[in-house]
Amino acid sequence: MTKIVFATGNRGKLREASEILGEAFELFTPSDFGIDEDIPETGTTLEENSLQKAEYIFKCKGCDCFADDTGLEVDALGGAPGVYTARYAGESKDFNLNMDKVLSELAALEAGGNQVSRKARFKSVVTLILDGKVHQFTGVMDGEIAREKSGRGGFGYDPIFIPDEYPGLTAADITEEQKNEISHRGKALRAMSAFLNEVKG
Repeated sequence: MTKIVFATGNRGKLREASEILGEAFELFTPSDFGIDEDIPETGTTLEENSLQKAEYIFKCKGCDCFADDTGLEVDALGGAPGVYTARYAGESKDFNLNMDKVLSELAALEAGGNQVSRKARFKSVVTLILDGKVHQFTGVMDGEIAREKSGRGGFGYDPIFIPDEYPGLTAADITEEQKNEISHRGKALRAMSAFLNEVKG
């Protein structure tokens, strides 16, 4: 069994990664090694932040590891929130406030009857450091921004994001299983899993 560290404290992410990678891989988190501090994320792109987190773990432990960074990109907002997805409305990382800010900004653009594209996408970049070498994998979930929040499931911006695969439903309206099949992070993790199984198989 291959041991690998996932640079996250999010149990939901850990569970998803474990299911995708399968029984051939045993996942650990930084806290399993006493690393409890917040890992810096000062990059200007998802690729840079993902790499920064993976490199932090690699420098601390010198072991195989991976990290992810995810952003919501709204076309009409010039690709924002992007790398500021978690703290778009401030450092409190309150996703209700974040969603309200996105909705109000789009409404302001539409004021006066302007036609505004609501097309958006979630993008995840996973950085794997394997035997000291860096590999990156990207997953995208396309959709659009709803006009109001809907649904009780999911997390983050899910209540205002309508995936292309489920017209009229937000990512918070569909089941966790349905979302995992189409999710940006799932796609990136599956690409990493295919690579790992090829090189480790």
